Amino acid sequence: MTKLIECVPNFSEGVNLDTIKQITDEVESVEGVRLLNVDPGKATNRTVVTFVGEPERVIEAAFLAIKKAGELIDMSKQKGEHPRMGATDVCPLIPISNITMEETAEYATRLAKRVGEELQIPVYLYEAAQPNKSRSNLSVIRAGEYEGFFKKIKQPEWAPDFGPAENDVKRGATVIGARDFLVAYNVNLNTTSVRRANSIAFDVREAGRTLREGDPINGKIVYDENGKAKTIPGSLKAVKAIGWFIEEYGVAQISMNLTNINITPVHKAFDEVCDKAAARGIRVTGSELVGLIPLKAMLDAGRYFLEKQQRSVGVSEKELIRIAIKSMGLDELSPFKPEERIIEYLLKDKADSKLINMSLTDLADETASESPAPGGGSISAAVGALGASLATMVANLSSHKKGWDSRWREFSDWAQRGQQFKNELLVLVDLDTTAFNQIMEAFALPKSNNEEKAARDKAIQDATRYAIEIPFKVMEAALDSMEVIKAMTLTGNPNSITDAGVAALCARTAVLGAFMNVKINASGYKDKDYVIDIIYRGNEIERKAVALEAEIIELVNGKIGLG
Repeated sequence: MTKLIECVPNFSEGVNLDTIKQITDEVESVEGVRLLNVDPGKATNRTVVTFVGEPERVIEAAFLAIKKAGELIDMSKQKGEHPRMGATDVCPLIPISNITMEETAEYATRLAKRVGEELQIPVYLYEAAQPNKSRSNLSVIRAGEYEGFFKKIKQPEWAPDFGPAENDVKRGATVIGARDFLVAYNVNLNTTSVRRANSIAFDVREAGRTLREGDPINGKIVYDENGKAKTIPGSLKAVKAIGWFIEEYGVAQISMNLTNINITPVHKAFDEVCDKAAARGIRVTGSELVGLIPLKAMLDAGRYFLEKQQRSVGVSEKELIRIAIKSMGLDELSPFKPEERIIEYLLKDKADSKLINMSLTDLADETASESPAPGGGSISAAVGALGASLATMVANLSSHKKGWDSRWREFSDWAQRGQQFKNELLVLVDLDTTAFNQIMEAFALPKSNNEEKAARDKAIQDATRYAIEIPFKVMEAALDSMEVIKAMTLTGNPNSITDAGVAALCARTAVLGAFMNVKINASGYKDKDYVIDIIYRGNEIERKAVALEAEIIELVNGKIGLG
C-alpha cells in the first residue's frame, strides 16, 4: 500500500504573490507530489503551503521549496505579526496513511540534514524528530525570533542540529520535524485590543498564564521552591494560543494551534473562546481556518451545533459542513470553500465518484447510451440509495414535527442510520461500474503464450470475484436500510407514510436487481464452493427483503385506510 505524508511548510512571505508562486512552482515540479493548498496572510506576512505524496518525493519537493524561499526572501527586511525565525520558518512532515510517526521522523531528519549540509542553513529538529525533548517545542526553539537568533545560536545549548552555527542574515534559520495533524485556527473578536485578546488566549491555552500576587496582570510573579514561575493552566488541553491584531481586517484575533483535535476539537475551542470573551465583555464575530482541516472535524462540528439546537443530526454531509461554517463564522473574512479546505476532498479521485456526481438527467442519458456501463448493478445501488434517502427524510421530518419535540433524538438516531446506508449505496453506484470495467480490461489482456494466458485467466477470475462482491454489498446495505424504513412506517410522521412505502419498494428492487448481477457474474467464477455459499446467502437476503417489503406495504396501506 502506498505510503503518504503531508508537508506543511510556513514561508515568511504573505504579500508578494509572485514570490509565493515561484516557491510553489518548485513543489509542483516534483512528479507525484500534489499541491493541496496555498494560504497567504498579508498581516502575518506568512504563507502556509500544503502538499502530499510519497515520502521520497515529498522531501524532494520540500528541499526545492526551502532552497527557492532562501533565494527570494530577505529576512533582514521581513516584518509580520506572526513569530518567525527564517525564510522557511517551519517545515513539518505529517503521516497520512500507511506510515508511522517514527518513519516520518526519519524522513524529516533526512530532509533537515540535507538542508543544513547542501544549503548551509541552520536547521533545528522539532517534535517527533527531535530526540532532545528539552528543545522539541517549536515556540521554545523560535523564542527570540530572527532578530534574537544571532546571539542565541552561539549558545552551546542552542547549536543547530544541522548546518552552520551562524544565523544566516538573509535566510535565517529553519525548523524541520514530524508531528501529528495540527489545525491552525483563529477566532475573530470585536475589539482592537491585543492585550485583551492575549488575556483570552491565556484563559484558554493549555499553558495558561503566570501566577501573580494580587493583580493577575501586573502583580508580582509567584515562584515555586525551585525558583520556577508558577502557572495557572488554561481551560483547553492540546491548545496553544496568542492574541494579535490583524491590520488587514481591523480586528484582534485569538490565534490557536490545535495540536490534537481528538482532545480539543475545533468547535469546542470556538465555544470556549466565545465564553471567555463574553466574560470580558467582548464578542466573537467569526473565525478563520489557516490551511486545511480533516473532514471529520467539520462533520463533528456540524453535529455539535445541531445537537445544541436539539435538531436532527441525520442530515447530509454537505449540510453538516454548511452548519459548521455558519455556526463558527468561518466565512466572515473570506469565502470558505469546502472543496479547497477539507483534506479528504482534495485527495479524492473524481473518477471514483463520476456517476453519483452527475445530474439525474446526465445519469439517465449515460445509462441509456450504447455503453454497457452503468448497468443494472449501478442502477440497483442508485435505487437503493433513493430508498434509504426517503426513509431518512421521514426520520428528519418526524424529528422536527410539532408536538414531538421530546422525541427529536430518537428520530435523529434513525436519520443518522439512514444517512449511513444512503452513503454506502452511493459509493457502490460507481464501484459496480468499476467492477464491470475491470472484467472488460482483464478479457482484453494478451494471450499469445501460456504465461500470458495464465496471467489473463487469473486477472479475469480476480475481477469476476470483485464483480460478485460489489452487488452483494448492495444487497446487504439495501436490506439493512429496510430496518429504518420499517421503523419510520411504524413510528414516523404519519403524513409521510407513503414515502416510507416507496422507500420499501426501492429497497426491494435494489436487493433483487443486485442479486441478478451476483448470479450472472458468479456463473463465470471457477471456485464453486464460494459460488454455492454466496448464492445461498443471496437467496436468504432476497427472501428477507421480499417479506419485509410485503409487511411494510401492508402497514402503509392499513394506515392509508382505503383498502
